[in-house]
Amino acid sequence: MINNISTFAKYIDQPILISKLNKQMPKILTIAGVGFIGYDIFKKQKENKSDENSKKDTLKKGIIVAASIASAIIAPKIASFLTKRPQTYSIQKIKERNAKIIDEYIKSNMPHNNTIEILNKAKEKVLSYSEIKLLKENTGSLFKKLIPDPENIKAKDIFSEIGYLSIYGAIPVAGGIAGGIIADKIVEKDYKKNIKNKISEGLYQYLANIFMCNIGAGLALSILEKLNITSKSMRAIGMTCGIILTGVIGGAKIANLISGKVINSIFPTKENSKERKPEPLDLCLHADDIATVSLLSGLKWIEPILPILYTISGYKAGIGYRN
Repeated sequence: MINNISTFAKYIDQPILISKLNKQMPKILTIAGVGFIGYDIFKKQKENKSDENSKKDTLKKGIIVAASIASAIIAPKIASFLTKRPQTYSIQKIKERNAKIIDEYIKSNMPHNNTIEILNKAKEKVLSYSEIKLLKENTGSLFKKLIPDPENIKAKDIFSEIGYLSIYGAIPVAGGIAGGIIADKIVEKDYKKNIKNKISEGLYQYLANIFMCNIGAGLALSILEKLNITSKSMRAIGMTCGIILTGVIGGAKIANLISGKVINSIFPTKENSKERKPEPLDLCLHADDIATVSLLSGLKWIEPILPILYTISGYKAGIGYRN
């Protein structure tokens, strides 16, 4: 069972697969956004809601979705530029690297014909689960070069990423808020009344679902290092606990405190912002924090799907969602 899980982890962690997913993410997000708005239109037609207010609501959602998606697509490039983080390798460079490693291996060894066929495929294409399993069992060190084993990371490695992830996550949230304000300005008479909830929700999304979770993972790992705990499973559990305590609980408290004390005073209205409570979808958004923990397992496939998770945060901020 454990061996099958390990093989599947290697299957989804193929550099060519990750690079292709990165390249296709703008298209995936665009299709998902169009599908979301299309479903909204279909749902309203089915419920016979085709009045002016329904059309305005759909227009608002469309603008917010577009702003959130555009921000999520451009966010990693801006974050990489500002933090001087190296961009991921292009598919072409990965193919060239694979070809060099595989050619050297074939010259120095005498692999079975079936193995050679799979190796030649690995130069250019994504391998199937069964092909990954065969290479894992028969090529030893070569397999580890094609899909590297995990490093036993240290707290400083996570803290070095916090700046990148913090900027990365902030851009879609800010884009969603901006899109929401623009949308309200187009269709609402008094667009200013909704700004408070958008900023409050944006703070919640950023602090509770993004920033504080990374801080929690780093702090937990620092404590484990001081206690000389090197077990990967214990480190993963400790980091997850740090994420839950610092991000899910602490981030939510901080966000609600700022909303109540600061945002409500800046944007005074008859009704103050409601306290935001965590819910199932918020927990799903913490998949991006699992990316930090997953470094212990060498998994890199989560990073390409971060734009999806951050788009959701941006959209919820844009509509001013407060449960």
